[in-house]
Amino acid sequence: MKRLTSKISMLTAVISFSCSVHALELNAVAPEFSLPKLGSTQNSNLSEYRGKVVYIDFWASWCAPCRTSFPLLEKFYQAKKKEGFALVAINMDEDIEAAQRFLELYPANFEILRDAEAQWADTYSVETMPTSFIIDKKGVIRHIHNGFAKDDMVDIEKIVNQLLADK
Repeated sequence: MKRLTSKISMLTAVISFSCSVHALELNAVAPEFSLPKLGSTQNSNLSEYRGKVVYIDFWASWCAPCRTSFPLLEKFYQAKKKEGFALVAINMDEDIEAAQRFLELYPANFEILRDAEAQWADTYSVETMPTSFIIDKKGVIRHIHNGFAKDDMVDIEKIVNQLLADK
């Protein structure tokens, strides 16, 4: 009987965990965050970007697909920032120097924030690197993307352009 009770408790915990991992879904309001800018004590908040289409990208220096994504995202950001597009990259490295070395190789002019303790990565249910969220002008999650390949930019650009066109 003890064994059965133990297995039921474990199964309940697994089901409970599974439900919490997938709590963040499309068409939900994006959770507000306040994170320090990389190498600074100044914080940035998601609410600062209200009225813009926001691409939130959780990344790490050890992430191979991030090496592909950063140059492409930088180019897209430069092309669209005047149209109301914001790109916020949230670094997950515990070692800030690793993130800074990455940025020397893959420079970015978009906002770089730091979540070394993974507090917001947990809130956003980040399971892979990179994981990105496209947020509309009202703060609603319209797209969630795990991983990154060069061809993904076609869909990302299409979604962002559609959201930029929305009033």
